[in-house]
Amino acid sequence: MLVAGAVALSAVGLDLTALTVFSGAVGVGLAFGLQKVVSNFVSGVIILLDKSIKPGDTISLEGTFGWIRELRGRFVSVVTRDGREFLIPNEDFITQRVINWSFSDNLVRLDVNFGVSYDADPHKVSELAIEAAISVGRVEADRRPVCWLTDFGDSSLNFVLRFWIRDPQQGLTNVRGKVLLALWDTFKANGISIPYPHREVIMKEAGPVRRGHDDQ
Repeated sequence: MLVAGAVALSAVGLDLTALTVFSGAVGVGLAFGLQKVVSNFVSGVIILLDKSIKPGDTISLEGTFGWIRELRGRFVSVVTRDGREFLIPNEDFITQRVINWSFSDNLVRLDVNFGVSYDADPHKVSELAIEAAISVGRVEADRRPVCWLTDFGDSSLNFVLRFWIRDPQQGLTNVRGKVLLALWDTFKANGISIPYPHREVIMKEAGPVRRGHDDQ
């Protein structure tokens, strides 16, 4: 049928060369248009085979933090803490740097930095900080938190408190906030203050002003 159609078009005087050029241009356009579609489809197959991400995993990608709801042939559905659902192309999970918070296990370590007055005993501060962290429900008691003195600051002793959680999909900022509130309550109950930054300004007495000839 194709040959018969070509012969008929040639018989009526239609130049098949122009038709060939047109079909070639259409083919190139379709190839460019389908390039991303094919790339995302192949990337989806690779993701399914290597199982680098799977439904339920908590991931971070280019500022997007959430958990994977489902994998599709062209995109991955990621739900964030505020309820928004991002449809991220599969190709991004192959070409971009992805943080999978639950790839091998659900344990995630978080850090909280704080400072206290130089009047406080750093040994006591570390003990109280660990107790405060353990009092927060989501903090893992089996993986005991640690607290280290990191720096003698300009106006405070600086510490870092490190603890572990098992449910990063429930959010990271909220558990950090609860730990900070627990630190505040514990320090306040034990008379440990968190200092304000302060600066000393020394005012020197001005010397005598010499007057020139033009001022006389």
